[in-house]
Amino acid sequence: MTLHSDPLDTLVVPDGTEAQERDLVTDGDVLIGGRATVEFGVRGRNVVAGEGVHFGGAIEAEGDCRLDMWCDVAETILVGGDAYLGERVHVGGELKVAGDLDIGDDVDIEEGFEANGWIVIRNPMPTIVLLFVYLKHLLVVGEEEAAQRFIDELLDDEGQDEPSVDPLVIPQNATVSDDTWRVSTPARIGDDCRLHGNIRAKELAVGHDTEIFGSLRARGDIEVASGTTVHGDVTTRDGTITLGEDVRVLGDLSCGALELGTHAAVDGTMRAAGQITMQTDVGQVD
Repeated sequence: MTLHSDPLDTLVVPDGTEAQERDLVTDGDVLIGGRATVEFGVRGRNVVAGEGVHFGGAIEAEGDCRLDMWCDVAETILVGGDAYLGERVHVGGELKVAGDLDIGDDVDIEEGFEANGWIVIRNPMPTIVLLFVYLKHLLVVGEEEAAQRFIDELLDDEGQDEPSVDPLVIPQNATVSDDTWRVSTPARIGDDCRLHGNIRAKELAVGHDTEIFGSLRARGDIEVASGTTVHGDVTTRDGTITLGEDVRVLGDLSCGALELGTHAAVDGTMRAAGQITMQTDVGQVD
């Protein structure tokens, strides 16, 4: 994960992420900013959520799970490592932890909890707040290399030799559901993903061979890489839409300028206020 400013300033969906029937599933870590709403359940390696995050399903973490105060989880939490729950966290199901459990005051777990390790009742989440405060301080004073080392160590799986996987990052105040993914930041979708919902962002980049069952809309540019299929419209107010080779859009397309790759196809109407450029097997046509 490369840091240039705020680590939560972009919606990042890593390669291979799938929105399954009830869960958002990724191979790496999951980082969620404060006051975000995730109507899916979440399955990943380590799960870290800021203050006041709402989960509409269950959480399954292969490693650790850290939830800040006032988080609300509609269903069960299963944790393969240690769990840290801040004060006034609500869990609609049960909590099962393979390691240690550290919980704050007034935590409500409707169906009870069990842990194989130590159980400590206190307010652990200021530790998580401190981590983000320290990280932001490093960035403010220009210590980007130190910040990068810090986040790498924070997300590192101890004792594992597997190649690192980019985390799934959901910015603060975002809404992620089967109907809509809405953020006020840029969004970056990886390769080989399968997502449901209309994606709304400041600007959008979608990787190769991804399938999106919904529309794409951004205030700025939208770039869709080769082999991707969008089951909906692609719209930007004033930006440029760039469709790579063999991209298919099953809806309408509207933009300021348009660049079409070889064999890119749009089933609906194409509207561009500015220039339209088409790549063909023999060259470029304006």
